[in-house]
Amino acid sequence: MARQFLNTHSLNRLIAEGEHQQQDFKYKITDACKLAKSVSAFANTEGGRLLIGVRDDGHLSGVRSEEEVYMMRVAATDYCVPAVTLDFDRLQVEGRQIVVANVPLSNQKPVKAICEDGRKRAYIRIADENIVASPVHLQIWRQQQAARGQVFSYGETENRVMAAMNDGRALTLKEVVKLSGVSRHQVVVTLARMVRFGLVDCLFQDHGFVFQLL
Repeated sequence: MARQFLNTHSLNRLIAEGEHQQQDFKYKITDACKLAKSVSAFANTEGGRLLIGVRDDGHLSGVRSEEEVYMMRVAATDYCVPAVTLDFDRLQVEGRQIVVANVPLSNQKPVKAICEDGRKRAYIRIADENIVASPVHLQIWRQQQAARGQVFSYGETENRVMAAMNDGRALTLKEVVKLSGVSRHQVVVTLARMVRFGLVDCLFQDHGFVFQLL
């Protein structure tokens, strides 16, 4: 995500965009765990920004600048693994302090958030939601870290997975495993490779991920 120089006019333009894949509004900062989920999602997807002191409907509420920056830094460093370095813009608009926290796209994916139950989960950003990454996303990131001039090759596993998906329907991971007769781990590895090489699309539908041949 390209960093923007902010002034009152450009802030108003951002607010008019609403919440989307690279932007979220936060009325106030109260929970580092919840913030970490947003940082994880942006860092794993395309980067993004949190407009702090802005209500969901776009109205300005304002914040205490230094407190919000401190909480955001705690969320990004103490509740994200690996830690994420944020940049901040502070603006005085209509007598209110607005903080913009800029989250960069990470080159060390997955960035995982430490959740309320103590478990580490990776998130991705889809539209205006933070979604727990699927096993296939985690495998894609592992493969990308290791990829060096890889080519896609067809073997029995790949052929069985493709045959299971050959009718064009979008299938859940569980359905692909069942129809292909391949172990879950091998299906995850194979789907990740197929997504990376543009053979399969990963879609978010009905609160879950599905996979479809392209």
